[in-house]
Amino acid sequence: MSTRPSGERTPRVLVVWCPDWPVVAVTGDDPVAVTEGGRILACSAGARAAGVRQGQRLKLAQRLCPELELRDRDPEAEARRFEPVVAAVEAFTPRVEVIRPGLCAIPVKGPGRYFGGEEALAALVGAAVTEALERPPVPDAVPGAVTVPGTETGNDPDSAPAPGAAPGAAPAPGPESEAVPASPRTTPHAQIGVADGLFAAVLAARAGVLVPAGRTAEFLAPYPVGALGDEALAELLGRLGLPTVGAFAALPPESVADRFGPAGTVAHRLARGLQPRPLVPRGEEPDLAVEQRFDPPEPLTEPLVFVARTLAEQLHQRLAGAGLTCRRVAVEVACADGRTASRLWRHEGRLSATALAERVRWQLQAWQGMGTFTGGQGGQGDRDDRGDRGDQAGFTLLRLAPDGLSPDQGRQLALWGQAVADDRVERAVARVQAVLGHAGLRRIEPAGGRGPGEQQVRVPWGEPYEAATPADAPWPGRLAERSADLWPAVVLREPAPIRVLDEGGRPVTVDGRAGVSGRPALVVVRGREERVAGWTGPWPAVEYWWDQSLARRRARFQMVVDGGRALLLTVEGGAWYLEAGYD
Repeated sequence: MSTRPSGERTPRVLVVWCPDWPVVAVTGDDPVAVTEGGRILACSAGARAAGVRQGQRLKLAQRLCPELELRDRDPEAEARRFEPVVAAVEAFTPRVEVIRPGLCAIPVKGPGRYFGGEEALAALVGAAVTEALERPPVPDAVPGAVTVPGTETGNDPDSAPAPGAAPGAAPAPGPESEAVPASPRTTPHAQIGVADGLFAAVLAARAGVLVPAGRTAEFLAPYPVGALGDEALAELLGRLGLPTVGAFAALPPESVADRFGPAGTVAHRLARGLQPRPLVPRGEEPDLAVEQRFDPPEPLTEPLVFVARTLAEQLHQRLAGAGLTCRRVAVEVACADGRTASRLWRHEGRLSATALAERVRWQLQAWQGMGTFTGGQGGQGDRDDRGDRGDQAGFTLLRLAPDGLSPDQGRQLALWGQAVADDRVERAVARVQAVLGHAGLRRIEPAGGRGPGEQQVRVPWGEPYEAATPADAPWPGRLAERSADLWPAVVLREPAPIRVLDEGGRPVTVDGRAGVSGRPALVVVRGREERVAGWTGPWPAVEYWWDQSLARRRARFQMVVDGGRALLLTVEGGAWYLEAGYD
C-alpha cells in the first residue's frame, strides 16, 4: 500500500556525490585525514584500512594509524576544486544546485526528456563529471584570487548508513557505478543517484542507484531512522520499536503530527518519499533580489566580497519584511565584456548574512580559479601586455537572488530584546570591516595550549571557528587557571629572544630532567640587564613526542626583576625567550 497522498507529486532529482571530498581538496600522501573541531571529518582509503573513521578523536585515529597525516579542513579549496564538476553538470541544465562542495543536484524532468531518459542522462552526467575529475586540479595560488587572512559510506560529513540496494533500484550507469579500487592516494570519483526528492536522491547517490519513480518509499524503507537526520527523534523511535524508516513511514500522518509535532511531521514526509513540506500554490513571486552595479567596472574580486556582505544583509531584510524565507540563493556576476556566471547555493533559511557572504567569497574564488572571468583555464587567463589579469574586463554587476520562496515560520526572540541588539552589532561590524578589511576586526576565541599565546586565537569577525584542540582538555605543564592575579597582562605575538645569566655571567641552561644549571641572576632584554629578585620553575612540557616533525620540549619560568616587574620566560633548545609580562 502506497504512503503517498493522492495527487501529490515529488519532483525527480539527480544528485552527483563525490566521496571523501574534504580529502580530495587537500594535499598529502596516503594515509591522510581532514580534521575539524578536534575530530576526523574525512579520511583516505589507506586511513580507513587502518581503522580510522569519521568522527573519531585525533588521538584515537593516530593510535590506530601512527603514520596518519592530518590536514585542517579548507572550505575554500573544496569549493574551488568542485567548480569544474559543477561546470560539467551545468552543461546539461543551468539549474545546478550546490548543496555543499562535493555534492550537487539537478532536476530530472527537463534534461531527462531532452537526453533520452533518466538512465541516459545519468550516464552522460557521470561521464562528464569523471572527465572533469580526471583533469589536473587548479593550483591554490591563483593570480588575483581573493586572499583570506589568517568511499565508504559514513566517511562523508553528511553521510548516512546505507542498507544496500533496494528492490527495483537500478545501478547508476556510467563509469561512476563501477567499484573504485583502493589506491595509495584518494582518487576523486563520483556516484550518481536519482530518486523522488532531494533527500532520497542523496541516499541513492551514496548507494549508486537509480530509484524508479514512485518507489522511493520502498527504497528508503530498510534505512535506519538515523538517516532522517534527527538524532533525538531517531533515539525516541528506537525506544518505541521503530528502528527503520519503513516502520516509521507506515504510521498514520495524523498520529505522527499529534505525537511528534512539526519536526516529526517533516521527518515522516521524508520517510514516505515526499518533499519536507507540501507544495503551496502561490501567485507570482515578488522580486526580492538585491544587486550592486559597478561603474566604472571593478577589476578585482576582493571589493565584491565586501559588497556581498551588505547585499546579504539587504536580502535578509527584504525576506523578513515580506515574511518569507528561501530554499536557495543564486549568486550572479556580470562582466563588462558581456560574460556572466551564476550558481545556486542551498540556504533553507539557515544561512546568516555573514554565512551567505562567505559562500559568495568561495564562489568568486572558484570562478576565478577556473579562469571564468579571464578566458583562460586553471586561473592563468590569456596573458598579454596587461599582465596576469589577462583579458578580464572588470565586474559590472553582483546580484543575489532568492529562489524557492516559502512562508517564514518565524523565530523566538530572547528576553529584553537581545536578538535585536545582536543584529545592530552585526550591522556595525559590517561597516567597520568595509573600512578596515575583512581581517581588520577580530574576536578572541579560547583554544587549547599551555602558554598564554596558545590559549587564545584572534579570528576575523564573522568567521566560523572550532578549536582544533579543546581548551578544557588536560594540559600538563599548563599555566595556572586564568584569573585577574595570575594571568599575564601583556602577551607577545612572537616570543622575543633574551639571555638569562647566573651570578658568574654564565648562561643558565635546563637539562632533560628539568635541572637548572645555576640560579638565574640577570635577564638581558635587548641589551638591557635587569637583576632577578625572585624566580620559580621550571615547568617542563613535552609536546607531540610521537611526531618528530611537531615534537617540542620546552620549560617555562616566572621571574621577578628589580622594580617588581614579573616576566614569563620560556627556554627551548638552549635558547631563552620572553613570552609575556605581568602587572
